[in-house]
Amino acid sequence: MATTDAGLVSDAHEQPGHGHSDHGHGDHDHPSYLAHHFDTPEQQFDSGKLGMWLFLVTEVLFFSGMFCAYAIFRAWRPEVFEGCSQFLNTKLGAINTGVLLFSSFTMAWGVRCAQKEQHKLLTAMLATTLSCATMFLGVKAIEYSHKWHLGLLPAGLFSYDPSNPHPVGGPNYLAYICAPFVVITAAVAVWLVVSFLRGAKFQFECAKPLMVVCLCFFVGVGLGTILESGGDEGHHEDGHAVVAAVDGEHGAAADHGEGHSHEKEGEHAEHAEASEAEAVVELPPAGAMVNQSTDLAVIERLASDATNTGLQDELAARRAQSQRSGGGILYDVTDDTAATIASAPEDVLRPSRAGVFFSIYYCMTGIHAIHILAGIGVLVWLLVRSIRQDFNRNYFGPVDYVGLYWHIVDMIWIYLFPLMYLIR
Repeated sequence: MATTDAGLVSDAHEQPGHGHSDHGHGDHDHPSYLAHHFDTPEQQFDSGKLGMWLFLVTEVLFFSGMFCAYAIFRAWRPEVFEGCSQFLNTKLGAINTGVLLFSSFTMAWGVRCAQKEQHKLLTAMLATTLSCATMFLGVKAIEYSHKWHLGLLPAGLFSYDPSNPHPVGGPNYLAYICAPFVVITAAVAVWLVVSFLRGAKFQFECAKPLMVVCLCFFVGVGLGTILESGGDEGHHEDGHAVVAAVDGEHGAAADHGEGHSHEKEGEHAEHAEASEAEAVVELPPAGAMVNQSTDLAVIERLASDATNTGLQDELAARRAQSQRSGGGILYDVTDDTAATIASAPEDVLRPSRAGVFFSIYYCMTGIHAIHILAGIGVLVWLLVRSIRQDFNRNYFGPVDYVGLYWHIVDMIWIYLFPLMYLIR
């Protein structure tokens, strides 16, 4: 019997899973929020944060490539970027910037609430952050649908017609964009009603903030509609109606000329006589030796008359020759303050050029919107867990990691807004 007992004791020590583990404690000593491959909550938090920072570095590198493309194309065609930027509604961009900045504040507050185990306040902060995200997408839906309707599309699809800046008919792009959100909102509303009728308290508590989040998308749509329609007059003056500025200037000049034709004829006659007098007085005698500066001064004086186009061209050629001889770089400059789309619509609004701007615009803002959608998905996951009270002062890592991600998404938009909307 003694031998048998000794053998059982020996077998018990040899069998895995009995007695003490290699770490000195069993799996039952681990809290539910501590993964089995970590010894302490601090180790788990630091490891997760390191991994999150590595992921954010890849995100920065990803967007850096697009920012480099933006810089190259803008340096190549600055007039195209300045002209096409007038089609972007600065008010909508500014509203979205303020919304995202406020969402960063609520997200940071939510991290603090998780650390202090303020579960209800954490749920409210996460719901507010989600509401700001959906409001951002609502405003962006108005912005995108309006541009698609005008034909301001990427290269290869660009079809904007300056002679018809407000095309009638066409697909209802806003309805297409809003359709998924309408379906989701209806599903959440059904879930809210069913959970209330069934007395499912946890599901009802989850559906309430999510319903508010879904409705905020349509708040953004309404806000964007008001700003887009209210700013149409000024916006079209900057973007669409400026295309007719050249014709308007020519028409005004023609009207002015008809009204004051006799005065103009008299003035031109006086200028012609003055020019002839200056030519007789100022021009050196034939065969005389004069230096180059004196000759240039005479030409400049004679070229001040608008009718002496030949001397104006000669003066420009001499200045260009002088600048080249001095090793300078010649730029195609103009003193026309309206020299954007109005002065050269055939150049700025050429699909091969304007399409490049809108390709970069949709690429950068579209990928940013995709990151917003990804953040919404993760924030909904955090919202459900906060209602379940999964977070405490020893376990708040997921909230902190998502907060870092959300801040980097907001920071990218802070760069996108001035680079796209505030060029002019």
